Amino acid sequence: MSRSSRPDAGGSPGEGLTGSYTSGTPRLDRVYQDSQARAGVTGQPEVTSPIRVLADRHGRIATDLRVSLTDRCNLRCSYCMPAEGLPWMPHDEVLSNDELLRLLRVGVRDLGITTIRLTGGEPLLRPDLTTLIARIAELNPRPQIAMTTNGIGLAARAGELAEAGLNRINISLDTLNPDTFTTLTRRRRLPDVLAGIDAALAAGLTPVKVNSVLLRGVNDHEAPDLVAWAIRTGVQLRFIEQMPLDPQKGWSRDRMVTADEIRERVAAVHPLVADPADAARRGSAPAELYRVDGHPIGIIASVTRPFCGDCDRVRLTSDGQVRNCLFAREESDLRATLRGGASDRQIADQWVAAMLTKRPGHGIDDPTFLQPDRPMSAIGG
Repeated sequence: MSRSSRPDAGGSPGEGLTGSYTSGTPRLDRVYQDSQARAGVTGQPEVTSPIRVLADRHGRIATDLRVSLTDRCNLRCSYCMPAEGLPWMPHDEVLSNDELLRLLRVGVRDLGITTIRLTGGEPLLRPDLTTLIARIAELNPRPQIAMTTNGIGLAARAGELAEAGLNRINISLDTLNPDTFTTLTRRRRLPDVLAGIDAALAAGLTPVKVNSVLLRGVNDHEAPDLVAWAIRTGVQLRFIEQMPLDPQKGWSRDRMVTADEIRERVAAVHPLVADPADAARRGSAPAELYRVDGHPIGIIASVTRPFCGDCDRVRLTSDGQVRNCLFAREESDLRATLRGGASDRQIADQWVAAMLTKRPGHGIDDPTFLQPDRPMSAIGG
């Protein structure tokens, strides 16, 4: 059942969700407290003014903020960018730490954000990352802090990031074959990524989740090997269907390796069974959970079985643009508002308004679908 059709979504889609609410409004209190519990947030926020929520017109409330720290990356993955790279944003267009922290403070304090996931590009390329994480950890109420990374450079920094306040980490790894890794990323850095995974485990950033995209004729045969490696290593592997976010516009649904194909390839080698508790606890989590000898394996059917009806995410790009969907074709410029001297209330008003235009779904299967103008490296995962 999608969130928009659940009883606690209330009335018609979005009814009662577009304004402010004060602690004590039962339904919205429950939504906010449930989102805090899912994120592991402890304690209650200090409510000194009406708290609002980032709700759309379809009954969904965003509590998970994906924050891109940079559009730059040290890999050139074939499904993400061309071999020569992309024109990077000028440094003066990227939010400073102080600017970013102010937007995050508004999101956490005033708009009910409970989880902040740092992404890129490659977030480890942000030189002041450790300081930034420590400052995010000081926000009240304290959000869960996660990060998605390609793992290069993580081996030397995992411990300090965990100590600064990083709670969870996702690391991208599509292959265990050095030659295939070079083909996919155009860099010979597989040992660095594997070392980063080991360091994340040693630093206690568990569960360490590893995201893998399978490409037909390139690495799709490796699904069983990746599962066996994940079990040996103790990481949680998550296969993700390739999405149309490449600047080359080369994505094709016919060539995409589907979730059903991934499941069949794994099940041909391993005793793959559906996790019996998955449906009850999944909520807004995108992965369909399975077990191999008790070890969790996730498959994210972003295209073939989209989870848009349960989406609780909103995105902030490194240049301060709010995107209410990964595939949105419109953005709301918080950077200009912030640099123009706006108050926190004005920033919150604009953010709330940006969420109201969120579409029911990403529409990849719609004949009129158009990829977003920005590539994945500029949007953030």
